Amino acid sequence: MTRVPLLFGTSVWLVSGPAEVREVLSAKEAFSNDLTRLRHISPALPDQALGGLGMCDPPLHTRMRQMLAPEFTARGLRRLEPAIRDIVAEQLDLMAAAPQPVDLVRTFAWPVPARTICELLGVPAADLDTFRRLSTRRFDIIAGLDAQLGAVSSAQLRLERLIADERRKPGSGLLGTLVTRGADLDDRTLAGLADGVLTGGLETSAGMITLGTLLLLRDPTARERATDGRTVGALTEELLRDLSVVQVAFPRYALTDVEIGNHQISKGDVVLCSLLRANRRTDAEAGAAGTGTGTGAPRGDRRHMAFGHGAHRCLGAELARMELRIAYQALFERYPRMRLAIDERELPFHGLAMVYGLQRLPVDLGLCDS
Repeated sequence: MTRVPLLFGTSVWLVSGPAEVREVLSAKEAFSNDLTRLRHISPALPDQALGGLGMCDPPLHTRMRQMLAPEFTARGLRRLEPAIRDIVAEQLDLMAAAPQPVDLVRTFAWPVPARTICELLGVPAADLDTFRRLSTRRFDIIAGLDAQLGAVSSAQLRLERLIADERRKPGSGLLGTLVTRGADLDDRTLAGLADGVLTGGLETSAGMITLGTLLLLRDPTARERATDGRTVGALTEELLRDLSVVQVAFPRYALTDVEIGNHQISKGDVVLCSLLRANRRTDAEAGAAGTGTGTGAPRGDRRHMAFGHGAHRCLGAELARMELRIAYQALFERYPRMRLAIDERELPFHGLAMVYGLQRLPVDLGLCDS
């Protein structure tokens, strides 16, 4: 629990202990996710709700999550698995046909989740590049709050038009389902909900595929686990915990005075939870939690907080897990001799961004090796 310098006159706490992060993220009565409550911090913040699960409170949050939940259960996602496998296989073919070396970000890490989420939502493939650009911009802290919120607004306006089209003729994708289940909700609310699904399934999954691949390229033993159907699931969980590409949870606004970790948080304070630090427990923290003596969660442990925790835990967690398992296994089965095409010290990582990742990952697929 650390007080950070005042942000526009508002008291801000950075919470990084695993127990304290879980406590904050579980206390839905004490904290709000509604960004409009923070309007006094900056005039750039919206004066009406943006929509989406991550930035709203009950009872609207409860209802919208219930609308989406059936599509994100293991049973609901099973119908998507063949499509994901086909998408992965097609992108692997395109990588082989492209001039070498190839950029794994452009040819694989981005297209796989982007095509998957468009398949799920029923978003036209022609919109992929637009949503990719807007998704990257909204997480770029260096660009500034105005640019970030502008990207959110642009994406939502495009989705509002798609929602309006679905109202006239509902399709079989999730957009059509939302229009049917939320017939009494306005286009802005439904577009915000769809935007959360779209955004949550793009930058985050692309970052995980890219950075996970980089770590696997460093470690031959881990690569063997990636190509074994019996171990790729546990390996994926360890990569999710270790990388924690969503580094900070959505800001929480204290609705009342509340004590967290023996510290008094006052009504009106803003609380930021570091998922990255919470997933990197010290030996003492791991032992106290009964998870062993090593740092972090044990291999394959799904209790990490890469997907958040509590009522706002990422609804698409199982979809992300499925994508990552399929992507890692197929990539290293198809290209076991793949290697970095440049010195690792030259890799361009994102700058100051809420979602960790690489701008490019040039790789040689090893197609000419004997």
